[in-house]
Amino acid sequence: MITVATWNVLHRVHAENWGEDVVRRWPDESARIAAVTARVAGVSARVIAMQEVSGDQLAALRRALPDRTVHTLRYPRVPRPRQGDCALRDPDEHLVLLVDGPSQEIAAEPFPDDPGKGALAVDVSGTLVVATHLSTDRRGLRQLTRLAGLAAPGPTAVLLGDFNTDRATVLSVLGADFTAAEPAPDALPTRPSATESRPQRIDHVVARGMVADSAVVEDADGLSDHNLVRAAVRSRG
Repeated sequence: MITVATWNVLHRVHAENWGEDVVRRWPDESARIAAVTARVAGVSARVIAMQEVSGDQLAALRRALPDRTVHTLRYPRVPRPRQGDCALRDPDEHLVLLVDGPSQEIAAEPFPDDPGKGALAVDVSGTLVVATHLSTDRRGLRQLTRLAGLAAPGPTAVLLGDFNTDRATVLSVLGADFTAAEPAPDALPTRPSATESRPQRIDHVVARGMVADSAVVEDADGLSDHNLVRAAVRSRG
């Protein structure tokens, strides 16, 4: 069994550009980074995927979690403020996998049609674990096809991250070999942002050759526009 978690922690520049409530609740970005880091440090999952990780946030994670292996994909696109100055010393944006125990990076690639989205694949005890962040429009469907290709070579694979679409769409594109952990019907939405007309469930844990279950959505307490998702992935049978 592999315990996993995924959390889009919201890059500060995106939060400001889109007027997210996080900016009002956490006007001091360094304080928010410290709080996010403390929250992640308390997550016991063996593998933690994180999206929209700024360079400042990544540095804080490295300092706080010296016993974890930190795998990263730095996107070619660097978020730029639409107005005013950037609150970050390092505004680069990263896709991150934190692994407790042995692991080996297999692939790290931004998607060709979106330099701010991508996939990061790591071998964890013989299981391919892929962290991802997909585009919100039809590019996301093409990116799902690429994820299926990344997951194809090995006997087992786990995909986790911000898919920016619902569970049914994810599975319909990935194919019948994939299943997804499903939170309880009364679980929190994974993206409860006040700027949306309705809450969304767009962060998922998907498996091929394994069973993903025990999905739980944890309240991020205003640290991000996404909540944290935990699940367990176990062998079939």
